[in-house]
Amino acid sequence: MQNILSIMKISLKNNFILFVLIGLLYSCASKKDLVYLQGIENQKSYEASLRYEIKLQPDDLLSIVVSAENPEVTTPFNLPQVQGTVGATAQGGRSFLIDNDGFIDYPVLGKIKLGGLTRTEATTKLTTMVSNYINEPSITMKVLNFKISILGEVVRPGNYTVNGERITILEALSLAGDMGIYGKRKNVLIIHDDEGKKTYTRIDITDANLLNSPQYYLAQNDVIVVEANRTKLNSSVIGPNISLWLTSASVLLTLLIFLKN
Repeated sequence: MQNILSIMKISLKNNFILFVLIGLLYSCASKKDLVYLQGIENQKSYEASLRYEIKLQPDDLLSIVVSAENPEVTTPFNLPQVQGTVGATAQGGRSFLIDNDGFIDYPVLGKIKLGGLTRTEATTKLTTMVSNYINEPSITMKVLNFKISILGEVVRPGNYTVNGERITILEALSLAGDMGIYGKRKNVLIIHDDEGKKTYTRIDITDANLLNSPQYYLAQNDVIVVEANRTKLNSSVIGPNISLWLTSASVLLTLLIFLKN
């Protein structure tokens, strides 16, 4: 009988150690793994990132409105048409889809290449060309179909339309409800479409240096992928019944103490 009790004690001890190890896998992650922008108090400024502008690319839908002191002279450039890739906008101008070669078909001026330019550069180019027909024109240009996609360990993965032409990686994550505790903050993947060519980079959002990184601002059609951390991956291997296992471990501990006495 004594030998049986000894064997049971050894078995219970081994099982208890196993359950404790499993529990440790589910313990809270460290602060360094969870807190965003660590060391930000040591940074002096972030002015470089504020100058960021997206570059226009194929399939961008542009709203273009031409203004002048005499509104009548702008009519040929602003008169809505509903044909092909041209349509009316809420601002009263026209919308133009950049084709695969980076061109728009602009009234009066014909084919104009805007792909690869920033919005400021495109506006300046168009203003110079329209100036041949209108005295001191003013041109307002906006990207109408700016969107991003967010996948992986976030609360609400999906596609998001952006109001405006600049969005940071942190703002994008907030649209998706932020990362869960299982999101790997030090290895976020960004997939970028640069005129048909896919490029990717990985960023660490726990590092305050991100604010001065070229990846801090996203471009249209960027895809953000948040990888699951080790805890989540372990849970998929061990199974969803970890809480039941931990309860069993506490029962085994009670039995171990009882047998010891």
